[in-house]
Amino acid sequence: MMLFRSVQHQDLGDILDLSSRAGVGLTSLPHNQEYLTARISRSIDSFNDVNGRAQQGFLFTLEDTEKHRVVGVSALEVAVGLEDAFYNFRLQRSVRASRELGVYNTFETLMVGQDYTGCSELCTLFLDPDYQGGGNGVFLSRSRFLFISAFRNLFPKSIFAEMRGVVDLQGESPFWNALGQHFFNIPFAQADYLTGIGIRTFIAELMPFHPIYVPLLPEDAQKAIGQVHENTVPARAILEKEGFFYNDGVDIFDAGAILQAEIDNVRSIKASRLAYVKKSEKVSRQSNGVPCIVSNVHFQDFKALLLNIPDPFSHDELQLTPAEMEVLHVDEGDAVRFISLFSEGSSQ
Repeated sequence: MMLFRSVQHQDLGDILDLSSRAGVGLTSLPHNQEYLTARISRSIDSFNDVNGRAQQGFLFTLEDTEKHRVVGVSALEVAVGLEDAFYNFRLQRSVRASRELGVYNTFETLMVGQDYTGCSELCTLFLDPDYQGGGNGVFLSRSRFLFISAFRNLFPKSIFAEMRGVVDLQGESPFWNALGQHFFNIPFAQADYLTGIGIRTFIAELMPFHPIYVPLLPEDAQKAIGQVHENTVPARAILEKEGFFYNDGVDIFDAGAILQAEIDNVRSIKASRLAYVKKSEKVSRQSNGVPCIVSNVHFQDFKALLLNIPDPFSHDELQLTPAEMEVLHVDEGDAVRFISLFSEGSSQ
């Protein structure tokens, strides 16, 4: 059984192992035990309602319950940039024309901004490659939307996701090599790592705040702007099916696309439904059912399962077995929230 749940202190070892496999470019999952310990503690404090809005961040895990092993992580930041500045590049289009020469040019520039200050962020999505397939990636990503639906009052109007940009097998970023390294004088991997563990002051100190003329960059750097790492393509597709869109915001280091949405327009948030638990000793979980993400509505002990539900949208009750009820920590008559795993028209 695959269980989506809030992180616990005992998950550190598994998460540290996952971070060692994530590779360069997944900024929010650095291979650093001290940072990850603090990240877990901050998440637990957030679930215990200890942190203020500027510090609230929720870290979730995907657990293989048979092996008692965490095989994936994903996270939500409630409001970025309220304490530490959150920088991005904004791609802007300009026009220059000369009537005398009959020349009309359209070109792009990159401007440093803080466009996403105060917005929620989807981040830290990583799934063990051995567990890819079977809907696990979609489950790990979209379960966060059930949490937002259940606790909508915690979150602001807008949400975004900073996607991992183009990085080669050697950990080299063409965009960084063309731009960032000239201002920071450190390798991309080091800059990415420092940012991941919360050291960001150097960005404001060294980042160019004048327009960057895109045509002056090498061709491979230009092509990387607004693109994503090949391993991030499925995650981007999931979010675009949810209604997220690219609006010319990119990461300042690798120029990966930033996708954004209004929270109330996200498909899973709009489509999620409440139902009430009906206990059943025998429930068919055959493949002809509809794969659904089913969650409890417990803030401090949020959990979700991936279950095949026969005709889930025809009534206000969901039949769960005693074992499933125990895992979700619900009793008969309790409310649960659910959404079909795959959006209408999508596929595995």
